[in-house]
Formats: sequence, structure tokens, C-alpha cells
Amino acid sequence: MAGAGPFAIPPSRGGALSGGLPGGASKSWSVRMDDQVKRDVLARTDIGAFIGQYVSLRKRGNDLIGLCPFHAEKTPSFHVHPDRGFFKCFGCGAGGDVFTFYQRHENATFGDALRALAKRAGVELQPDNPAAARARSEKEAILAANEAAAAFFHRVLRLAPEGAPARAYCERRGLSVATIEEFKLGYAPASWDALTRELESGGIDAEIALRAGLIKRGQRTYYDFYRDRLMIPTRSNTGEVVAFGGRTLGDEVPKYLNTSTTPVYVKGRGLFALERARRAAAKTGALIVVEGYLDCIALHQAGFTNAVAALGTSFTAEQAAELRKYAERIFVCFDADAAGSNATAKSIETLVAAGFTGYGVRVVLLPAGEDPDAFVRANGAEAFEGALNDALPWIRFSLDRRMERFSQGNEGPAEIAREAEQLVRSTPREEWDRWRQYVADRLGLSADDLRAVALRAQAQGAAQSGPRTPQFTRHAPAAELPTIEREILTVLLEEPALVDEYADRIPAEGFASARYRTLYEALVERRADLRLPSDVLAVLDDQGAAKETAIGLQAGDRSAIARFRGSTERRLQLDRIVESLRERADRARMKFLSDRIDALDGAREAVPQSERDEYLGLVEKLDRMARRRIGTKQP
Repeated sequence: MAGAGPFAIPPSRGGALSGGLPGGASKSWSVRMDDQVKRDVLARTDIGAFIGQYVSLRKRGNDLIGLCPFHAEKTPSFHVHPDRGFFKCFGCGAGGDVFTFYQRHENATFGDALRALAKRAGVELQPDNPAAARARSEKEAILAANEAAAAFFHRVLRLAPEGAPARAYCERRGLSVATIEEFKLGYAPASWDALTRELESGGIDAEIALRAGLIKRGQRTYYDFYRDRLMIPTRSNTGEVVAFGGRTLGDEVPKYLNTSTTPVYVKGRGLFALERARRAAAKTGALIVVEGYLDCIALHQAGFTNAVAALGTSFTAEQAAELRKYAERIFVCFDADAAGSNATAKSIETLVAAGFTGYGVRVVLLPAGEDPDAFVRANGAEAFEGALNDALPWIRFSLDRRMERFSQGNEGPAEIAREAEQLVRSTPREEWDRWRQYVADRLGLSADDLRAVALRAQAQGAAQSGPRTPQFTRHAPAAELPTIEREILTVLLEEPALVDEYADRIPAEGFASARYRTLYEALVERRADLRLPSDVLAVLDDQGAAKETAIGLQAGDRSAIARFRGSTERRLQLDRIVESLRERADRARMKFLSDRIDALDGAREAVPQSERDEYLGLVEKLDRMARRRIGTKQP
């Protein structure tokens, strides 16, 4: 081991850090530290949620759109890209990250924006004094040390003779050279001081390496924390190496050594591979959450590049909030054992509390004793795709766990029924009867028994429990109906001949906006005269209000015009809207019947069988539509 130089234990500890990186000095590092704080704030801020506090946004594809707050406009040209962290207005040209938005909207300096957004994101800022500057500089130095260590480990794995055991291990695990390169996997040699000497030769200060968790302090000098392990670097959402996981090549205990909390890494806050998976999630709208590094890496290698790993920690609210920035659906795929099942149940509660509603959380069930890595290596990508398609809604997984206790004789049907009813009522209102019937069938009861349980509990003032579904309004659902109406009219104004084709399928009375309804009725009335876009203003020449609305729509929504470039695309869009309007009508009818049934049951009055049959028919119909929309086979 080296006994001199920066990595020797000094005789007296105390005083400031010695200068730890090549280049020595410090004003340039102070400037870069401000960049690190900015990166921390950006990584922990959902730009869609933040801007949604100021602007009414609605979802279109992977973007959020609304009316620009920086110039007057009647149709939306303001786009927010949550997956890429920026906004852009195609009307006035304004654009940038969340700092830019805050500065423009609040007429603030960058310093004001940094303080406000850091406070909101929970990033601590200290007064700009020498001590604070050193703390910021320390973070940059730790990141640089981590990068140097990752490069060293990777070089040893790929090229060094002492990396042969790790190369053989990777081959046994089926890890390809491309995967090793993609994740920059490495190997920590069995030597006590290989990394210590590497960092010393690169001018990395010993205290920095110690704070990074890369080395430990011995009696006389420092030694490597990781030895004889496959090294897996964890990166922040902005790409820096913030931590490592070291996996033993055999069955030694502990199987993994992980970086503890450091100034740049807090366990339970981030997720492994999210910096990669979020790009895939932008296309699929979904993320797969697994427990371990190699589970995640195996899925990426098999083509499931939207996989992330929770790294064996209890799934946290911070991790769930991070996932909500990038996906609307989560597939939980933990190990198929008792511990994995318990971890799945806890993660469900956390995800549902974070706002993943309805079918937003699904549970992937693997054969007993399997984990995602072993399963995909043994059975292939197609089999895992099948497991994703067969994934259970979180509500069914949770109900099954409760009813399993009944089958084991641990609890009676009445207690299970009470728990099940409480859980059923944590789902959207329109789902209640479907899951009541599911539980009743499993317990050998009737759905009316479950209703009676709930009514008795309400009468006794029992509080509901189980995971609750928060109401998220950031994307302004109240604006959805006029938006659909505007979509209809924009398409019809582009190709007026479609008015005749769709007039009987899109009823005018369904329009909530009076001015849009007036224009639509005028177009339907003169549909025989409409063939080209130029015909519209001609037939509306004597109808001032309708003509003015048509001019505004034709001049405005450029983003919609760009999306529908031909008749086929326009018909597909109108077909989707027609289906959406029918579904809305069915849901309204189902809610009316459900409320009526609950009210009559509560008053102990008979519900006509025809209404019960109609209600159950609507439940089945809407369930089929939901499963078809998200590409799943069964509840």
C-alpha cells in the first residue's frame, strides 16, 4: 500500500480540505458548484407540475400544451416537455427550463429563481461564504472522483488480466459486451489498494475519495472499500456517477456492497437506470420497476429499455414522485417470493398515493422463486412480454392477498369482506361494482353482502382505510370537453367534406361550448355545400358569430394542423373522438345507475333487475375498452 503522498494518513486531522483535483484552484470550481446546485434542482422538479400552477395544461402525446402566458393568444401554442425538462412557445418563441420560466413569469433574477425553486425542491442553499463555497466544491470533486473510479473499474474489467474472473462471471450471467459498454460495468480488483493508488496518481484528494465512499481509512493509510466485485455505477438523471453497487462474483455475504449516503447521493431518492429508461417511457408511457441492478440490466439487454431498479430499498414516496414525472403506468416486477410479494404490496400503496390511478399500477407475476433476470434469460423476451400483458391491476393483487388469508383460515369472511370493501372504495367510483363482484365470487358471498358490510361500517362511523387515490387537477380536466370540441372543428375545417360523413355520429347537443355548437350546427346544416376548405367561409357569410369562430380556428391551432396531414389521419382522429364521446356517455349512465343502486340499497328498497343488468353490462363494456386501450388481456 502507498504510505506517502495525498493518500497517507496525515499526523494531524483538521483544517480545510486540501485541493483535490487537477487544476488546483478554486474560482472556476465555485462557478461549477452553482451548476451542480442547478442540476440538483432540475432533477427534483417536475416542470409540468410547476408550470401547471400558472398555466392550464392538457396532455397531447408526450407533451403538455396550453395558452402561452407570455403573449396573448386564443389557441394553444405553448408546449411543455416533461420528459426533456423544457418549455417552448411556437407563437412568441419563448423557451427554456424551469428557471427560465420562473424568471420570465415572476420578472426575477436567476438568483431569486434559484432560491425559490431550490426551496420548493428541498435543495438546501447556504449563504455564499467560504464554507458554503467549499461544500459546493466538494460535491463537484466527489462527482469527479466517482467518474475516475468508474473509468478505472471499467478498464480493469474490459482489458486487465486481473479482470478475467469478472469477465467470466459476466459471460455466465449472459451479459453481452454491448451491455457492459452501455452500463459501463467494471471490476474492483481483489487488491487492497488498486483504486487508492489509481486515484492518488490522478491527483484525487484522499478526503474527497473518502467522502465519496470509495476508500476507507486504516491505521496508517487508506484502503479500497470495494474489492473483488463486479462494479455497477448508478447515475443521476443528469448523467453523473453518484454511487456504486458492488456485486460479489460468488455467494459471499453480503452479496452487494452499496454506496451509503454521500453529499451527492441519498439512498431511496433515485432509481437505477432512470436516466436511460425515461427516454423509452416517453414513447410507451410506462416504466417497469424491479428490485436489483442485474434484474434491470437483463431487461434492458432483452429490449425492455423502460426498466428501472429500486435498489433493494423500501420503495419511497420520493421514488414514486420521480416516476410520475416520466410515466403514467408502472409495472411492478419484484422477485416471486414472500419478501418480494410484501415489497410489492408496500410499493403499491406508495405508488397509488403518488397519483398512479385506475389501471396505472400493474403487478407482473413470475413463476415461484424466479426473478426478472433469471426469467428473461431462461425464457426470452417474448415470454416476459407475455408476463407484462398478463400483469394484474394493483387492486386485484391487493384483494387476492387479503383473500389468501381467508383461504388459509387466518381470518373469517366478515373481516375479509370489510377490508375488501374498504379497498374497493379506494378505486375510482365506477370500478366499485366490478371489484365487489370479484371479491364476492372468491369468498362465496354476494355483492349485496359486501354492500351491506360497507353500509353498516358507515353507520358506525368507521373510517375508510387502504391506499387512497389523490385528485390531481394540474392538467385542468375541466377544459377537456371544449378541447375535444375544438379538435372536432379543426379537423372538419381542414376537410369540410367530412361533415356529411360524421354529422350523424357526432351530436350537436354534446357540445358544451355555445360558440362551438353554433359553428358545428351551421356546418351540419350546410353540409351538402361543403367540399373544400374555401367553401366554409362562403356558406357562413351571413352567420357572423359562426364565421368569426371558424376564422379563429383556421388561423390558430397550428400544432393540430401539423398532426393531421391527410384524410386517413383525420378520419382516425374523428373515430377516436367518437369512441371517446360514447365512452363518456356510457360512464355518465353507469355513474347514474351506480348512485341509484347504492341509494336504493341504503334505503333497503328493491332495485329493478333491468337496471342492475344494464349497470353490469356497462361495467363489462367499459372494462373491455380500458384493457384494449392499455394493451392488457385480463383484470
